[in-house]
Amino acid sequence: MSTDAHILIVDDDRDIRDLLSRFLRKNGYRISAAADGNEMKHILETARIDLIVLDRVMPGSDGLSLCRELRATSRTPVILLTLLGGDTDRIIGLEIGADDYLAKPFNPHELLARIKSVLRRVSDLPLQSSLQKSPVLSFGGWKLDRSRRYLESPVGVLVSLTDGEFDLLLAFAERPQVILSREQLLDLSRGRSAAAFDRSIDMQITRLRRKIEADPEQPEIIKTVRNKGYVFTSEVTGAAE
Repeated sequence: MSTDAHILIVDDDRDIRDLLSRFLRKNGYRISAAADGNEMKHILETARIDLIVLDRVMPGSDGLSLCRELRATSRTPVILLTLLGGDTDRIIGLEIGADDYLAKPFNPHELLARIKSVLRRVSDLPLQSSLQKSPVLSFGGWKLDRSRRYLESPVGVLVSLTDGEFDLLLAFAERPQVILSREQLLDLSRGRSAAAFDRSIDMQITRLRRKIEADPEQPEIIKTVRNKGYVFTSEVTGAAE
């Protein structure tokens, strides 16, 4: 079996890097490996990576910090590996943008199944817009700065957003006039979590409407499409800074 997907393994344990590299190559993937965040960043600058398998705990910048930095500029899928298997740690990982979470020790075949699942979900999402290359997105007088992670109102006031709200608004702004389901919004904004958390998308949209809509009860920017999801109706333009 062969695939065009290029997987980056980031783990300070050489044995794990070597084991996963051999296993995933046998299953048809192209593999790059890094021992820390610096090596990861160098590879990302020089290669097209389709998915990152990222260790949660490493010397220097840990996996959570690296995932948060990555989400400021990229939507590359991330699967976190960790010795910390508690629900709280898992939820934190998903909230900052990881697409999946796997506790060590794990069966390589389970990781393979999760890689296939994440890549399949990503391929099913709406095509990514050229707006994703713009550091600043503007709509209706609002400015969304992806690198500084802030939202500026039409009158120049900075509006406070949680990480989840920012990522959700960014997912919308990158795909204006596209109907997005709750499942797609989960994938695009912070990675898919358990079904029990699906309603959080509705709650975050309610909070976003309170912050950007003239009348949150009669929204004009983020509209509900019955039985389908939501659509961002504003015209969006990109700017250098």
